Amino acid sequence: MRLAQRVNALTPSTTLAITAKAKSLKAEGYDVIGLGAGEPDFNTPQNIIDAAIKSMNEGLTKYTPAAGLPALKEEIVNKFKKDQGLDYEASQIIVTNGAKHGLYTLFQVILDEEDEVIIPTPYWVSYPEQVKLADGVPVYVDGLEENEFKITPEQLKQAITSKTKAVIINSPSNPTGMIYTEAELKAIGEVCLEHNIFIISDEIYEKLVYGDAKHVSIASLSPQLKEATIVINGVSKSHSMTGWRIGYAAGNKKIITAMTNLASHSTSNPTTSAQYGAIEAYSGPQDALAEMNQAFQQRLDIIHRKLTEIPGITCLKPKGAFYLFPNAIKAAELTGYSSVDEFAAALLEEALVAVVPGSGFGTNDYLRLSYATSLENLEKAVERIHQFVDKKIGK
Repeated sequence: MRLAQRVNALTPSTTLAITAKAKSLKAEGYDVIGLGAGEPDFNTPQNIIDAAIKSMNEGLTKYTPAAGLPALKEEIVNKFKKDQGLDYEASQIIVTNGAKHGLYTLFQVILDEEDEVIIPTPYWVSYPEQVKLADGVPVYVDGLEENEFKITPEQLKQAITSKTKAVIINSPSNPTGMIYTEAELKAIGEVCLEHNIFIISDEIYEKLVYGDAKHVSIASLSPQLKEATIVINGVSKSHSMTGWRIGYAAGNKKIITAMTNLASHSTSNPTTSAQYGAIEAYSGPQDALAEMNQAFQQRLDIIHRKLTEIPGITCLKPKGAFYLFPNAIKAAELTGYSSVDEFAAALLEEALVAVVPGSGFGTNDYLRLSYATSLENLEKAVERIHQFVDKKIGK
């Protein structure tokens, strides 16, 4: 059987492979602790659940406009105004089946064959694959650890060619948890405006920011940058609504209209009851967000300290999201492995801890650990990793 070349070119997900192996071991009765989760471990706040149930009980179960319920789009408009000082019209908003679908749809409408998209590494695993599916070409630029895994304006300039269509900025970042400052975003924005390229600003972790760090949307820095930027966001991470599949894109009306036309022929509309839940997420009480952030901050402080006590492991402390991205190449070498991929596989097989190797994010010497699980599980997992390393090096 001959499949389309576009799917044959896709790279299998490292995250899914690790998850499948962990599930297999669990099914065999092993006590595996998974640190690969990309979703909050809290349930969706009850007021949001109640709002969705209420909508169904009232018979609001039919199709909505392809771009989303007008009432939800207005709440998103209000959210941008309140949080970033950004003025959008409802016609500049499309509600999508999760932020991932928003990105996919965006690439489909802005990319032609061989158009290039600059993707800083480490990157979220689906960026390059979605670019390929739109017949585009991913161009990777290394975000170095000494610069908190962020790219510089100079690096961006060097990567731009006559085929460059867009650059992706993900802040706070998956997998590193790092955040671009306002000054850094301004400098990158100037390069983008000079070369007339789109900025795709993935802000899905916007609400998950810790300490003195601050999230800044590059679209808020000038009218010109707002026009050049398509903001991708959603309620999945902020309101623990991953399974509800409600994301959105905001930007140039022509692009949003094209995305809406494409959605009308592919997904029709996001789930109606989930949209009513999202209306409540933005219009109702926000207490749960502060509670979740407090829990994530506590976990980060404790687990970061314990993780960096392990021989051979160093780790910049994240400022947002809910991931740690430690450099583990020395730990791998100390324990007799030639790569972090082998080290991660051994941790799963022998220590029963599932982590994702950095190769899945375009950076080989690192691991991604999610702290979106209980503090008890986190402490137990890090202790297992520590014992594994100590045993291998004969401590």
